[in-house]
Amino acid sequence: MPFVSPEIFAKQRLASIQDYSILSWRAVVNLFTRPRYLADIYTQMDYIGVGSMPIVVLTGFFTGCVLALQSATSLEAFGSVSLTGNLVALSMVKELGPVLTGLMVSGRNASGMASEIGSMKVTEQIDAMRALGTDPVRKLVTPRLYATIFMLFFLTIMSDACGIAGGALISIALLGLNGSSYFHNSYRALQYGDVVQGLAKPLFSGFIIATVGCYFGMNTKGGTQGVGKATTQAVVISSVFIIIVDLLVTRAMIGVFGR
Repeated sequence: MPFVSPEIFAKQRLASIQDYSILSWRAVVNLFTRPRYLADIYTQMDYIGVGSMPIVVLTGFFTGCVLALQSATSLEAFGSVSLTGNLVALSMVKELGPVLTGLMVSGRNASGMASEIGSMKVTEQIDAMRALGTDPVRKLVTPRLYATIFMLFFLTIMSDACGIAGGALISIALLGLNGSSYFHNSYRALQYGDVVQGLAKPLFSGFIIATVGCYFGMNTKGGTQGVGKATTQAVVISSVFIIIVDLLVTRAMIGVFGR
């Protein structure tokens, strides 16, 4: 790899941030002007939402199972095993459900967006779209952005529900807790601020997944090798951004709701 001076490296990074910001802004505002390509949005909703359901359900369910086992082991020392439902519900709804769902969808769909758009880029299909008078951002990026944000919201709710159900299975079958008491404690443990915090995070995660995946796809260079590199970068950077934004949103929500 050729040596790049710090000044040139810094300029390249700043240019990348600028290009990413412009792409994201154009993708957002395109929905408010015609043409809207609603059929593409519905297609992406099916691919992103329905296609990601199995991995989201399995991840949420088994995370809830592990949470219940670990929580019960720790709570047993204090004689509070009955509070397992509280801990599982709070952990899944506030943190693990949104973050794990975002990471799973990122691994599946950010890579898919980058490889699909990147393949179109290196085969000059995107240049052909421009020649025919079609805006590639409006046609390719905007449908994926809105479909990801919309479907990730509901995938997170499904992950939370499956996680609490997995915790219930372990609590009832292995720990001998009462099922009615488990669900009652889970319900009482959650407050308005907890639910808002858990449902705000997928909105940011969906935006990151779609914009990062499409950005690296639109800027792919170097043939098939470049497509593979863009796919890897999209998954890594979107996953890191999701965790960083999770920290920022959590801090902001704690400041607003006090928990």
